[in-house]
Amino acid sequence: MTEIRHDIRNVAIIAHVDHGKTTLVDALLKQSHTFRDNQEVGTLIMDSNDLEREKGITILAKNTSIRHEDVTINIIDTPGHADFGGEVERVLNMADGCLLLVDAAEGPMAQTRFVLRKAFEVGLRTIIVINKVDRANADPKKTLERVHDLFLELAEDADQLEAPVIYSIAKEGRAGLKPDELGPDLEPLFKTIIEHVPAPVAEQGGFQMLVANRAYDDYTGTISIGRISRGRIASGDTVAVLGGDGDQRRVKVAQVLVYRGLDRVAVPSASAGDIVLLTGLEEVAIGDTLADPESPDALPRIEIEEPTVRMTFGVNTSPFTGREGKFSTTRLYKELDTNLGLHVADTEVAERFLLSGRGELHLAVLIETMRREGYEFEVSRPEAIVKLINGQRMEPVEHLTVDVREEFVGAVTEALGKRRGEMIEISYDKKGGVRLEYLIPTRGLIGFRNTFLTLTAGTGLMGSIGIGYRPWLGEFREQRNGALTASSPGTSLTYGLAAAQERGTTFIEPGEEVYEGMVVGIQKRPGDIRVNVCREKKQSNVRSSTSDISVRLTPASKLSLEQSLDFLADDELLEVTPKHLRLRKRHLTEVDQSRARRLAEAARG
Repeated sequence: MTEIRHDIRNVAIIAHVDHGKTTLVDALLKQSHTFRDNQEVGTLIMDSNDLEREKGITILAKNTSIRHEDVTINIIDTPGHADFGGEVERVLNMADGCLLLVDAAEGPMAQTRFVLRKAFEVGLRTIIVINKVDRANADPKKTLERVHDLFLELAEDADQLEAPVIYSIAKEGRAGLKPDELGPDLEPLFKTIIEHVPAPVAEQGGFQMLVANRAYDDYTGTISIGRISRGRIASGDTVAVLGGDGDQRRVKVAQVLVYRGLDRVAVPSASAGDIVLLTGLEEVAIGDTLADPESPDALPRIEIEEPTVRMTFGVNTSPFTGREGKFSTTRLYKELDTNLGLHVADTEVAERFLLSGRGELHLAVLIETMRREGYEFEVSRPEAIVKLINGQRMEPVEHLTVDVREEFVGAVTEALGKRRGEMIEISYDKKGGVRLEYLIPTRGLIGFRNTFLTLTAGTGLMGSIGIGYRPWLGEFREQRNGALTASSPGTSLTYGLAAAQERGTTFIEPGEEVYEGMVVGIQKRPGDIRVNVCREKKQSNVRSSTSDISVRLTPASKLSLEQSLDFLADDELLEVTPKHLRLRKRHLTEVDQSRARRLAEAARG
């Protein structure tokens, strides 16, 4: 026995990063009168944490709910960056349909392909939304052709090829069926969602739900989030928790909550088709099935693609350890509860862990989150995870999409060629833009983002998506100039920094504390140099010239977290504290460095 819930639509919004998902959700929330008319809500309402607002990207998948006439539309806002693909994979099974958002100027990008493939795999009905049709270089017709090409390539059955098309300017909250005939609001999109997204089918029988997400509340504790696939659930009911290792235990549901706009509202009960939040269920993991204890049938667990990049996290061993942070790295295993794309493994050293993730940004966001929570630790350079498959050395490969101006094509293709990139397509538009598509090993992309921004004068766009493992493509040498390292501890002075700036670019300002072996800059050629940035000018009562009175310094080149990770060499670490990011040598003193070199040479020999 089944029943169709005509009063509900469950929709995921999927897209490449920065194509306007969260802005569209803002407009849907505002136009469905979720807020009072006089309520100040601002923009990017769903991107609620500081890091998301600073970076301008969605990192965590989130749920909300709006009412349109007599239909409740549950909306799942997903991340658009490939590194957070684990967030997309685990929440799509809560939806019956999806809005595929594509920028009218950029067209389908690397992540568009990934999210659409995932949507087709779980059988979602798609609505194409061509957004930003007001951009100066927008070409909605060509964009739609490229989206249709993507559909033909990825669709798993003929029904998935039939997708309605809506054109929109999410920032203005307008949509229409033609790019040059947009309505004053999003009513065409609301109607299309209700008409084309299938109403959920409610199976009768014992309760069953897959836990797709978790949250935490100070008052209610752990919250399990998912869509009920069968039966009903009410406050006070006992359910069976079916874990991944086949174990089964019984727990009692304290509260049943549903989304109403951005709020969580307690309800007496909910039934199949509803997206609910259940409290009182401690130690329930994402991917577990909650079921009726009398008929405990497990649902298939969520499949997450394997990590491709790893780095070591360790307790801070610098001379400044313990000065700024409140905690060490003990939080890592707790992160696995919600961050499914992450793997943590112990190493031979008790205070060091091997962390694997979906990309540099995935790991960088975890580092930044922990830093803001008061942790201090040290991390190594990110490296691609290489595997032996059937005796053959295999490495992760990515499909890279690059948009650049025509004058930068030569420099970008040369840089990607050196990193073992293989061009598979090049296309020109009528306005001087070029799109390059490459297959490139993941290790070729580590540290490339800063180079790319420099080569394209900050105007280029790039996005990549992992496509699996391929045979090892051979070595390539990355040329990075040598580091300027502090030769002695102390406080940096203008006179010492001026001498260092004759050798290269410095990363610190006068008055900063340094320790021996700390990287304070980069020199003009290969090979590390030790410099004394704490040296002061000898006092004398004779000045040779007035130019000696004041030393002029070039402003320090301050590296962001991502730039610092890209900069690291194999023999360097990044010290992360709540207040500072410090680059340092793995072995701080000259004696330790030479000993480490001898041991490495002996091991190779």
